[in-house]
Amino acid sequence: QVVLVESGGGSVQAGGSLRLSCAVSTSTSSSYCLGWFRQAPGKEREGVAVIDFDGSTKIADSVKGRFTISKDSNKNTVDLQMNNLKPEDTAMYYCGADAGWGCALDDTDFDYWGQGTQVTVSS
Repeated sequence: QVVLVESGGGSVQAGGSLRLSCAVSTSTSSSYCLGWFRQAPGKEREGVAVIDFDGSTKIADSVKGRFTISKDSNKNTVDLQMNNLKPEDTAMYYCGADAGWGCALDDTDFDYWGQGTQVTVSS
């Protein structure tokens, strides 16, 4: 069982920045694909950014150039730096871990999820 705990959400004005962090319970997380997903009210959950065991990343087009994903294998954390936030970024943000092969912006591939942290961006 892998436990993920997100932190760092909050409310900001458009143009502001937030950094989300996810603590992963297992030391073997270095072999996992880790990712951030989000779900706005009335919408499907969508992939934001993922980072594979080798450090390679995929970023959704909607946030490319504004969001960056990184991980610290020593601390077993994965972070999402969000800059130039827009009102459309408002959502519940979830951290996920995929123990299988591949690393894609597809939430059906992910095996473990955190409880989520709310991000609200006002105009």
